[in-house]
Amino acid sequence: MSSKGKVKVGIIGSQFEADIHAVSFQMMPEEAEVVAIASPTPGNAEKLAAKYSIPRVFLDYREMLKEPDIEMVTITAPNYLHAQMTIDIANAGKHVVCEKPLCMTLAEADEMIDVCKRKGVLLAYAEELFFTPKYVKAKEMADQGAFGKVYLVKQSEKHFGPHSGWFWDVDRAGGGALMDLGCHGIAFCYWFLGRPAIKSIYAQLATHVHGDKTKADDDAICIIEFENGAVGMIEDSWCRRGGMTDRTEVYGDAGVTYADLHMGNALPTYSERGYGYAVEKAPSTSGWSYPVFEEHWNYGIPQEMRHFARCVRGKETLDATGEDGRVVMQALYAAYASAGLSQKVQFPYVPTGKKPIDEWLTRKAK
Repeated sequence: MSSKGKVKVGIIGSQFEADIHAVSFQMMPEEAEVVAIASPTPGNAEKLAAKYSIPRVFLDYREMLKEPDIEMVTITAPNYLHAQMTIDIANAGKHVVCEKPLCMTLAEADEMIDVCKRKGVLLAYAEELFFTPKYVKAKEMADQGAFGKVYLVKQSEKHFGPHSGWFWDVDRAGGGALMDLGCHGIAFCYWFLGRPAIKSIYAQLATHVHGDKTKADDDAICIIEFENGAVGMIEDSWCRRGGMTDRTEVYGDAGVTYADLHMGNALPTYSERGYGYAVEKAPSTSGWSYPVFEEHWNYGIPQEMRHFARCVRGKETLDATGEDGRVVMQALYAAYASAGLSQKVQFPYVPTGKKPIDEWLTRKAK
């Protein structure tokens, strides 16, 4: 592999998140370029490759891993495939960017971290909230003492459900809204507060709207107590109609800040006829809508991918690691257990189920 020049990237996947990765690398092209796409669905990789002028296409990602010039591979596949793909990528001597959540079990997380260390490759955890401009600014102010001692961080993400069918299947996803969206909030609060140890977790889960599609939770509230005395409050839902909302609030003894990811970058719009695209997961543009501009940039994904490429070249130190993803996984297990037990769970929690949602479903059924 080259030790200079643009990092050559391969993407596993060809749907929603793969498209975001591809366009994000093109938005910040000075550090990396996508040279290959792998997807098992005939025609999908070709379509995405044509859209972004990506030269190579593979049906089997393992064939893509044989390409000697590819240095970093991003995983945008369903959760249950993350661990094996990471192991295969690491064994091929390539750096790994794994989309959230890291995997399905703590044992998988440990194996992923171990094999990447043994093979001398990076395991980057793709948590874009660490790079979202508004949220980065809030943390910068907090670290400068703007809010005094921070005692509460709230993070909320809500929409009307995921974009791909596999998310509804607990055997492929590992959980519901908490697993899908709550992993962001858990990681964010942990990162924002300086990665303090988690003391306890309390969660309430429900399936309000999508019981015909899934046995998973479609609405979640999670409260995390940290050893430094701060609290993280995470609210997530697949039940909110009208598109996605993503918010953060920070409270300290000397100040407060509110960051709404979309509203500060949106154009309040009314249209009788509707139009093309407004914002992620908005089903309609008729009536009132809030179209955003520079959406991927506001999410922080181009900045995230640039950071990972710079880490490959040794220009920066990885700020979103496999170890971060493991902390999130253990917190997810504890949160699902808390909801099943209807009580606060002390941390660290030792799982009893095979996947996080088992901690809730097995107890809920009793």
